[in-house]
Amino acid sequence: MNAVSPFMFCLGCNRSVSNPTVSRTAAVFLAAMAVTLLPACKGKSAPAAEAKPVLSVELVSPLPQAWPDELTASGEVAPWQEAIIGAEVGGVRLDEVLVDVGAHVRKGQLLARYSDDVLRANLLRQDAAVAEAEANLAKAAADVVRADKLAETNALSAQAIMAYHTQEKVSGALLASAKAQQKVQAAQLRYARVVAPDDGVISSRSATVGAVGSVGGELFRLVRQSRLEWRAQVSAAAMARLKPGITVNVMALDGSRITGKVRQVAPTVDANTRNGFVYVDLPAGSGLSAGMFVTGRFELANRDALTVPESAVVLRDGNRYLMKVDTQNRVHEVKVNTGRRGNNAIEILDSVAATDRFINSGGAFVADGDLVSVVAPAGKPAP
Repeated sequence: MNAVSPFMFCLGCNRSVSNPTVSRTAAVFLAAMAVTLLPACKGKSAPAAEAKPVLSVELVSPLPQAWPDELTASGEVAPWQEAIIGAEVGGVRLDEVLVDVGAHVRKGQLLARYSDDVLRANLLRQDAAVAEAEANLAKAAADVVRADKLAETNALSAQAIMAYHTQEKVSGALLASAKAQQKVQAAQLRYARVVAPDDGVISSRSATVGAVGSVGGELFRLVRQSRLEWRAQVSAAAMARLKPGITVNVMALDGSRITGKVRQVAPTVDANTRNGFVYVDLPAGSGLSAGMFVTGRFELANRDALTVPESAVVLRDGNRYLMKVDTQNRVHEVKVNTGRRGNNAIEILDSVAATDRFINSGGAFVADGDLVSVVAPAGKPAP
């Protein structure tokens, strides 16, 4: 106890101890206590800082829906049928052109007029030729009648009588030829008036006033009935899924949608591209013009889809991701493949389940492993 009392006395005051033995004993005891207490002191540290959420987010789960399957294709807008209106007379001057490109015309409407002075004169000359042939035939017929009467008296030989009959047949043939030429000249006169063969719109004009026409020369082109079609190029594998009557949504250049119907699927495919044509009838007044190259979607039978809002998909480094949130509100980046789109939603093809929770919007501002705070949409309880 003598060794302890001086030590405790020294702990309670600042008085020095004069006994050397007691001093050494106290020093050794203090050193031992220091060695014992030092590890205990080192083991105690300040409380760790609590992790804080980096963002407040709303969550959404994939929604199963029955969406119509779609097939996307591209192609050119072209006339359903384009009629070429050409000159049917030659060697005469074009006096008048009455329509221009873009004009809507009716069947039988006058489009252009050739000079018909020469054509009328030719028809009059042919009328005279017909009259002459008719007179010759009448004379030959009378000669045959007289020859047949003389044959009864043997005044004419059988050979002479046969010659009269032959002359009658020749005269009849000449009359028929003259009448045929008369019809040709009458047709030439009619062809001096160039008329529309059908209702439609003029898509091209080559006719020039004063030009001397040649038979077969192109004057106009007419889009029959003003009908346009979309000639979609579709892969050989996809053509088997398309049938006449399927609805097609064609995207105009201004972003509007034009609804058409498949009229015909080509029976062959191109040997080089392995694509075939699908012909889609477009409605009147679609606003499209022949020659445009547009994209469209064929609506096929319904197919189940797992969808999320488009705002939930994050695009990074050319890939698409969903930011999944676990039960501890930690973010996990999930790479996905997407499919069809519609009504501000997008189809997810893989890597997700209907029970998963994903960040609805703002996923681009968080990273894998981040802690988030989950809030409920308006009117709904927090998940």
